[in-house]
Amino acid sequence: MASATSSSANTAGGGAVPEVPELDPGDRLLCGPGPSNVHPRVRAAMQLPMLGHLDPDFWDILLDLVAALKAVYRRSDGLSLALSASGTSGMEAGIASLIEPGDTAIVAHAGFFGARIVEMANRYGANVVELNAPFGQIVTVDRLMDALRKNPDARLVSVVHAETSTGVGYPLQELGDALSRSGSDALLYADCVTSLGGQELEPAAWSVDYAYSCSQKALGCPPGISPVSLSERALERIRTRKHPAPFSFDFELLEKYWIERPITYHHTLPILQYYALYEGLRLCLQEGMEARWARHHDAGTYLQGGVRSRGFDLLADPELQLAQLTAVKVPEGIDGKEIQTKLLRRHGIEVGGGLGPTAPPIWRIGLMGVNANRETADRVLDALDDVLDR
Repeated sequence: MASATSSSANTAGGGAVPEVPELDPGDRLLCGPGPSNVHPRVRAAMQLPMLGHLDPDFWDILLDLVAALKAVYRRSDGLSLALSASGTSGMEAGIASLIEPGDTAIVAHAGFFGARIVEMANRYGANVVELNAPFGQIVTVDRLMDALRKNPDARLVSVVHAETSTGVGYPLQELGDALSRSGSDALLYADCVTSLGGQELEPAAWSVDYAYSCSQKALGCPPGISPVSLSERALERIRTRKHPAPFSFDFELLEKYWIERPITYHHTLPILQYYALYEGLRLCLQEGMEARWARHHDAGTYLQGGVRSRGFDLLADPELQLAQLTAVKVPEGIDGKEIQTKLLRRHGIEVGGGLGPTAPPIWRIGLMGVNANRETADRVLDALDDVLDR
C-alpha cells in the first residue's frame, strides 16, 4: 500500500501532492451498540442512479418514504419524516421544537443518553426537573407522575425507551397510559434510537408525541439519518410557538418539502442515504414488524443465556433487560478494553465498552438489524471464549 506522505506530482502552486492510498477499511462484524452491519439490499440501493433533490421523481420517492415511516412507526396521523442528520440531531430537533425558554421539562435518565437530553434541554433554556436512577435501573413511572403532580405546568416529559449505554428498556406504554389518564398537557418525548425496528414500539397507541431514532441500528442502514414521528398534539405545539424553531429543525418547513406539493425547497438531501433508508424500511415491512421484533428478542435472549452460562453478570435489571443491546459486566481482574481489541484484531468483531466517564466497566454487545440472529450470537460467544482463553 502506498504511503499517504509520499508525493508523485506537484500542485499548480508548486506544493507536493500526497499520494492517497486506496481505501481498504477491512471487514467487520459490527456487534457493538451501533452501527450494525448493512443488509446487502441496502448497500445495493446506494448504487442506484442518483436523482437531484428537486427532481419530481425524487419527490415521489419521498412520499413513499413517508408512507413507509408511518407504517414502521405505527402512526397514521401526525407527521413522520427523516431528518438529514444523526439520531443526536433527532434528539435536539424535538427539544428545540417542543420547548421554549422558561418551559418546564421533566427528564428521566439512568444512562448516558438520558443525561444528554438533560443537557440539551438546559441549553435551550428549559426549567429542567431532573430525575435519575442508578445504571441498570429506571426512574419509575410513579416517580415521573409524582414529579408531574408537583409541576403541573410541565410542557414535556422525556424518557429513553431503550438506553443504549446500559441495555435497559423503559415501560413506555405504561408511562403513556398514565400521562393520558392524568389529563396533563405535557407532551411525551421518547428516545427510540435503539428501539425502532428492534422491539415493540407503538407511538400512537402509547400516546407518544415525539419519537426519534436513527438509521444505523435495528433498521440496519448506514448512519446519518434520523427518522422522527410527531403526534398532532406535537404539531399544534409547534404551530403555536412564541419563538421560531431553528431553521434546520423547523418541522413546518420540512413538511412543506417532504409532503406538500409543489414542494418548497428546504435543504439539499443526501439522496443515496435516503435510498438506503428506503430499502431498509422495505425490509422491515416485508419481514413484518412483529416478526422482526420477535427475531431481535430471540437473538438477544439466546446471547444473554450464553453470557450467563459462562458466569458473566449483566448490568440491567433482568425485568428491564433489552434484547437488542446487552451490557455485560467486565469481571474483576480483566482489562475490558484489551478484550475488545482482541475481539477486533483476532476475530474482526466490534463490541462496545462503557460510555461516558461514570460508566462502569462493561461490554456492550448489540445484535441488531441483519445481525439479530443466533448464528451471530454464537460467533460472538465463541470469540469471547477464545480471547478469554476459557
